Amino acid sequence: MTSANSQSMKPATVAKKLGIYLPATPQEFQDSEITRADFAELQANAPEWLAELRRTGPHPRPVVAQKLNISISGLARGGITEPLTTAEITELLAAPPQWLVVERATHAAVRSEAKRIKEEAAKKEATKEAKTNATAKRDAPKASKRDHA
Repeated sequence: MTSANSQSMKPATVAKKLGIYLPATPQEFQDSEITRADFAELQANAPEWLAELRRTGPHPRPVVAQKLNISISGLARGGITEPLTTAEITELLAAPPQWLVVERATHAAVRSEAKRIKEEAAKKEATKEAKTNATAKRDAPKASKRDHA
């Protein structure tokens, strides 16, 4: 791999990083390699087509799932396999079908459980660290009066 190749990205990679649906981008974007500098410029100063895509869509599945507050798997279980526009997402949120209500509850439960497990692991780690510190302090050599003189 040459250094020039390591400094550029394929359009699919850039689209994924920007959270946009690649087939909805201009053809010139789809046909070009994007340098890291070009990518940084797209992030800092989005052209009108990029701003419009982000605003109205169509949005890729990860973005749709995030906007609906469900998992990507939940989209598939709900039968959503195609990208959705912002208007379609808004419609779903305004009058959520039963599958969406169920998926949102499932997603919330999974996030809650993950948070609980993370907090439990942090608590165990803190207890372990406290025990290690107490043992180290207890086993540290005692300073005698001669050491201070």
